[in-house]
Order: sequence, then C-alpha cells, then structure tokens
Amino acid sequence: MQIIDGKAVADEIKKEIALEVAEIKASGGKTPHLVAILVGNNGASETYVANKVKSCEELGFNSSLLRFDPSITESELLAEVKKVNDNDDMDGLIVQLPLPDHINPDKVMETIDPRKDVDGFHPINIGRMAKGLPAYISATPQGVLDLLERYNIETSGKHCVVVGRSQIVGLPMSILMQRNTKIGNCTVTLTHSKTKDLPAVCATADILIAALGRPEFITAEYVKEGAVVIDVGLTRVEDSSKKSGFALKGDVKFDEVAPKCSFITPVPKGVGPMTIVSLMKNTLLSAKGVIYSK
Repeated sequence: MQIIDGKAVADEIKKEIALEVAEIKASGGKTPHLVAILVGNNGASETYVANKVKSCEELGFNSSLLRFDPSITESELLAEVKKVNDNDDMDGLIVQLPLPDHINPDKVMETIDPRKDVDGFHPINIGRMAKGLPAYISATPQGVLDLLERYNIETSGKHCVVVGRSQIVGLPMSILMQRNTKIGNCTVTLTHSKTKDLPAVCATADILIAALGRPEFITAEYVKEGAVVIDVGLTRVEDSSKKSGFALKGDVKFDEVAPKCSFITPVPKGVGPMTIVSLMKNTLLSAKGVIYSK
C-alpha cells in the first residue's frame, strides 16, 4: 500500500508555476491576476479565500479580494461580476460559495465570463470538457487527475467507480475518467444515493473515487484488494480531544480500507492541497490565453 502525498505533489506543482510566472515577468509578459468575491463572513469561506490569496502571493500572482455585505442584492452582485468580466487586467474570477439564500448561485456562475471561469463551473466550460474541447476543468477533479498522473497510476482499461454525482466533483470526475486521454480511458460507473447494492458495485472498482461528503462512509466491504482509492471528502467532525474541537474526516474509513489498497489518498494532505493548485493553474492558463485566445 502506498499513500498518495497530495501536499508534496502540490508543493512540486507550485514550484513549477512560480518558475514559469517569474520567467513571464522577466520577459515583460502579463502577471496572472486572480479575483475572489466573498459575500458575508462565513468562517470556512474566509479560510478558503485567505488560502487562495496566500497562494497567489507565493506564486507571484496579483490578487484582488472583493468583499460584500450579505445584504447585497442579487442584481448588485451580478453587476460586480460583470465589472470583473470587463476588466482586461483580471484573468480569473471565483465567487466563493455558499452565497446568501436570496442569491441564486447558478445565476451568478452563469454570469461569469467563461474565459475567466477558473473554477470551471460555467455550463460552457462543463460542456466543452464533456466534448473533449479545451476548457477550464473544475479544480478538485483536475487535482485528482494530477495525482494519478504524478504517481504513474495506470487508468486505461480500468473500471472506475465514482461515488457521488455533484456538479462540482462527481459528475465532471466521471466524464474526465472516461475521456480518451493519458489519464482516462476508464470504464466508468457513476453511483449515488439511489444506487442499489452500493458496496457490491464499489467492490468491482479498480479505481474508487469517493466524493459524497459523508465522513468514513466507505468501509472495507466497499473496496477490493489492490484498488486505488481516492478520497475527495472533507468534513469537520466534533472531537473534544483536539485543541480546535474538531477533526477532519474523509469519506473513507482510512485505517480499515488502507490495508486493501495499492494506492490511497489520506485526509488531510491528500486531494485537498491539489484543489487550490489547480485553481492557480487555470488562472495561469487564462493569463496566457491558452484555453480561450485573447
């Protein structure tokens, strides 16, 4: 059994990005600029956005954080999104979720210019991804692909089972794993809460990707010997033994499942660190005009 060290891979990719950005700046090219919109003062959202801003600083990007009161109207927020769309200096835009209940997140995501949608949530980017066209791929699925590639894990001809069908992870993950690409060419089964005999279905997987958001849901009976297990889940669970009062748990019961695996991602320091790195990669691609020509 080998543990997939997401933090080490993320650090490696960060160095590669920072080097490329330094070379771009030295040659007089454009410095990548990421904009984050944060509505309200949700604690988790504050942490996520702060980590993104910190990563921008580490990699030599420019960054802007636009904060708005939770009372902002939907039309006012959409107007702010359009301002970023129209600013040629700004390459990538993320709107941190969740948003207040009176704002439709789908409407906000669809208002973002697809050329600046570095989260990869816009229907145009999702559609282009599904057709195999150049597109911004949502950060977590892209991070999973990078981990599989960096660890030289063979995917072609394998059976991949994805647990969870969210538009952010499960659905795009299932599409990406079946594409005719280096990391792809799997036969994919996308499972969800209505799947019958889920443990038996999962136990047929050569590659099992858990993305359902239920801590330690995947136990040993779900995993066949020698499988590759990718745990996308990340849930705060109360734990009085911790100074913080909580522990971070994945969707996989690690201690029980790990002995059966050929490769497995831990939580934390597995898929999590790759998500922000993937966002930075997309912002760099936007600044260079790689996906959509400027």
